[in-house]
Amino acid sequence: MKSHQSTQTMKPATAAKKLGVYLEATPAEFQEGVVSRAELTALQAEPPEWLRELRLNGPHPRPVVAAKLGISISGLARGGITEALTTEQIEALKTESPEWLQKERATHAEVLKEGARIKEKKREKAEKEKNAGQG
Repeated sequence: MKSHQSTQTMKPATAAKKLGVYLEATPAEFQEGVVSRAELTALQAEPPEWLRELRLNGPHPRPVVAAKLGISISGLARGGITEALTTEQIEALKTESPEWLQKERATHAEVLKEGARIKEKKREKAEKEKNAGQG
């Protein structure tokens, strides 16, 4: 029985997500085709001009916008941001620092802090159980 390896491909939306870019801003040939794993790796290793430009100036997808603002994607929605934003728009928001953004940053920081606390507590518990098993 011969096994032939088929080339794994992904939809443009999946590839755009992995590349951290907004699909609607990519070239038509990217949006209309399929992307193989090898092509994705090549795009990541040596991004073409359009990809470098998108990563630098946007428009950026919501996960990237949220990360650049230091808030969650839910926080973006609560702040009324539902569209992709350019780097310039993100910087303007940071400069304006509206109340909702300050609140979401504080909330996000608390969530991250609590996550780190829980992770540390689990690590300590696992360490205790490991040491107790050795005794």
